[in-house]
Amino acid sequence: MQLLSDPLFVAVALLGVTLLGLSKGGFFGLGVIALPLMSLFVPPLQAAAIILPTALAQDMLTVWSYRRDWSGWNLGIMIPSMTIGIVAAWLMAGALTSAHIRLAIGIIAALFVVRHWLSARFERYIPNPSLATGVIFGIIGGFTTMLANAGGPAWQMHLLPQRLDKLTYVGTVTMLFASSNLIKIPALADLGYLTWHNLLVGAALLPVAVIANYAGIWLVRRTPPELFFRIAYVLMFFIALELIRGSLVEMWRG
Repeated sequence: MQLLSDPLFVAVALLGVTLLGLSKGGFFGLGVIALPLMSLFVPPLQAAAIILPTALAQDMLTVWSYRRDWSGWNLGIMIPSMTIGIVAAWLMAGALTSAHIRLAIGIIAALFVVRHWLSARFERYIPNPSLATGVIFGIIGGFTTMLANAGGPAWQMHLLPQRLDKLTYVGTVTMLFASSNLIKIPALADLGYLTWHNLLVGAALLPVAVIANYAGIWLVRRTPPELFFRIAYVLMFFIALELIRGSLVEMWRG
């Protein structure tokens, strides 16, 4: 496997799946960095295919851990709308670049966090979470998770303002991630990225990913709710900045 003979790729890939594992364990946002990091060496959709075995294995662990903690109302709205977004991105993948998608979601996510921090001043202008926001952000998250593995910020825009119980929030996002990864399988296969080489590279990264996943679950269950949500917003802001920076650099170089 040629990629695994490159020490720089291996180092970046290990860092990426470690962050993905912590993210899957409940610190959502960290995992968004994994694909941009690996995209320094391979095309974004190939990176998504390499990450897929790791993501599916981590999904099995986290879905079991949070099997009783999720919001049926939110999942009933967001999984169908997320599917629409994934299918739309699948059909448009040949015409769009992941740099443009990462830039858009980074700007939206950064504005969302700033809005939260300044909510006392702009409270009357903030739409409450509803069926409409669930559908809109579900579609956006599906679209961006397919092209840039960055669905989390969009889904959080609908879920975080609800102030769900910590484990319910984590479990709901866990189910969204797991569902999206299953739905992406035929899309990545159709686009030609689900090759044996990519799957074997992803499988080689599994041990580190599983350890990081357990570490994330352990940390989430021991973090006080107020601190947890502060961390979630701060992480989301810095990830948004990284998405913006990385996409602008990629577009400038292109």
